[in-house]
Amino acid sequence: MAMKRAATSAIRAFSSSSPASSVSSGSSTRLLHASAESKKIVGVFYKANEYASLNPNFVGSLEGALGIRDWLESQGHQYIVTDDKEGLDSELEKHIPDLHVLITTPFHPAYVTAERIRRAKNLQLLLTAGIGSDHIDLKAAAAAGLTVAEVTGSNVVSVAEDELMRILILVRNFLPGYHQVINGEWNVAAIAYRAYDLEGKTVGTVGAGRIGKLLLQRLKPFNCNLLYHDRLQMDPELEKQTGAKFEEDLDSLLSKCDVVVINTPLTEKTRGMFDKERIAKMKKGVLIVNNARGAIMDTQAVVDACSSGQIGGYSGDVWNPQPAPKDHPWRYMPNHAMTPHISGTTIDGQLRYAAGVKDMLDRYFKGEEFPPQNYIVKEGKLASQYL
Repeated sequence: MAMKRAATSAIRAFSSSSPASSVSSGSSTRLLHASAESKKIVGVFYKANEYASLNPNFVGSLEGALGIRDWLESQGHQYIVTDDKEGLDSELEKHIPDLHVLITTPFHPAYVTAERIRRAKNLQLLLTAGIGSDHIDLKAAAAAGLTVAEVTGSNVVSVAEDELMRILILVRNFLPGYHQVINGEWNVAAIAYRAYDLEGKTVGTVGAGRIGKLLLQRLKPFNCNLLYHDRLQMDPELEKQTGAKFEEDLDSLLSKCDVVVINTPLTEKTRGMFDKERIAKMKKGVLIVNNARGAIMDTQAVVDACSSGQIGGYSGDVWNPQPAPKDHPWRYMPNHAMTPHISGTTIDGQLRYAAGVKDMLDRYFKGEEFPPQNYIVKEGKLASQYL
């Protein structure tokens, strides 16, 4: 019940989002109605191993399986979970031909390609446990008449709080001090020479959707100069509340900022948006936080800019691809504060997106509509943020 209440709260809080916008797909919709027979539902989640038993609310893992196994099986459905998602010999691949529903997460994404969609003859519904469905070929899904949905609003607070933490870690040059302590060292100068106050700095967010707005609200008490760039200007009342100023031109915003936070979805337009040329337009020594998607950045351009000092510090939890291989260059570049993809999978966030997935599955079985803000692809139409 607590999980259902959390989902209901999230739905109410974010019910004002835009409906899906039309694209020309020529698709034939696969009817999203669960008939009386058993459905095969496959979930792809990261494995918790020895940590699974340490918290009963750790539902976002393979072992936790969103806490819906008993509920699904009591209704006669087949529920298979795996963390093995890559390649033709993977466990996921074995179930592609006959699954009806695929649940995956941004934290351990199953990449749903056009080829996988072509072979998934029974597939009707793709659910993202969390926010961000760019691991799915959305155009192929639309053309195939599939429904794609996510738990909108489920972990926006989690991500916004994480972004604020990362800003402070970079501004205060925190990590070198931490490393000194664990290495038995003590050198105040090696930290202090590039540690600053956040107050008075210019912070800009590229993208001012749910997460971007929450970040701006949380930054206001720090007395920063706040800027934002988005395809839509915020409501004047919210602008007044946050003190944030709209910058229509992205490069104009970037040239003014001491700290830049990426809060835009990954689309064809934003893929590789921050390349060598764009990074060169930013202030020398700029600090960048990216919890959006790794592919928005040109991987090598970030490495080179961190090495030259053009980027003074880079932090985030998103990589391209995920999980990041051991030789990913961001692991070894200077002045970074990277982590695995963790910002949106707090225990609180897990409970919210697990409740949201259960709510949508229940509606699917009953032939009911989802909350409109949850649709990413519906009847051949893509949500406006992915156009």
